[in-house]
This record gives sequence, C-alpha cells and structure tokens, in this order.
Amino acid sequence: MLEIRSLGLDGVLEIVPKRFGDARGFFAETYSEERFSAAGLELRFVQDNHSYSAASGVLRGLHYQLPPRAQDKLLRVVRGRIFDVAVDIRRSSKTFGKWAALEISAEKGNQILVPKGFAHGFVTLVADTEVLYKVTDSYSPEHDRAIRFDDPAIGIEWPLTAGEFQLSDKDLKAPTLAAAEVFA
Repeated sequence: MLEIRSLGLDGVLEIVPKRFGDARGFFAETYSEERFSAAGLELRFVQDNHSYSAASGVLRGLHYQLPPRAQDKLLRVVRGRIFDVAVDIRRSSKTFGKWAALEISAEKGNQILVPKGFAHGFVTLVADTEVLYKVTDSYSPEHDRAIRFDDPAIGIEWPLTAGEFQLSDKDLKAPTLAAAEVFA
C-alpha cells in the first residue's frame, strides 16, 4: 500500500501512502513498520518533530547530525506545500555534493525519506505550512551541523530567489560544503 520512487540519490525516496477516501475525506496509513520492512526499509524511529512556518519562503536547512547520532528522516506535510532538498554529504560517495528535490504537499500526501549521510532542508511555498517528520535518533546539539543553502558548489535550484527567503541565524552563518564537517 506504498508507492515508492527513487529520487536518483542512494536511499533518497519519495513515498506515497495509499489514501482511502469518500465524501467525508480520507484515511491514510503514513507509517507502518511492517509495510516499510516488507519494502526493504528497516528503520527504527525514536522521535517525531513538528515544524510550523507562518509565511511562504521560510527556509530551514541544510541540516544534519554527524555519527554516531546521524538520523534518517521520514518527512511529510500536513498543511501547505514545501520544496524539499536532500544533499549527499558522504565524501566517499560518487554523488557527493549532488542534490535531489521534491515538492511535498498535504494535498498530494507524499513523503520523503532522507537517509543518514544527507543534509536536508526545505522552503515553504505557501503560508501556514506544517511539516511532521520522524527521525531514527534523538536531537543531539553536539552532533548538529548545517551547510549553506546557497552554496554555489552544490547549486540547488530553489523555486524562490534568495531575497524571498526567511532564514534563522544558524542557517545564515552555516559553512559551505567544502568547509563543513561531513561524513567520511
């Protein structure tokens, strides 16, 4: 009952749960350990996070945690729409520095799986957007890192211009990929 599609980078997947709808609305099973396992996705989630963005253009990222506290993330939008990005930050990978993107929306009900070894970020495309995501390890400030969203060496093609973004101080001060501490 899951539609799974690769986004071209090792382990970065779009997952679309089947929706059962009628005149009242719909029902969807957004995560099932049994169904994910049957699809070859052996993950143990330990924390759920909820992000609310009041405006369009709120950019969060590019974030990740270093080992041994690295996180896999399963992310979905419950209200609104985002442009979501995963960047390969594994120096030994043939796709190091490459990125994949996906528009995720409450309307479509799709999700993205971002595995360990990838930096992750998103920008809201509409106001009042809410994002829920599961992670496989708890937040660890000592292992928390960020990379510049506009690093020209990565070249993410964001759907908005830099002047339209609202960023945290942490994200504005993030290093480039070349200067960042990343995965081996």
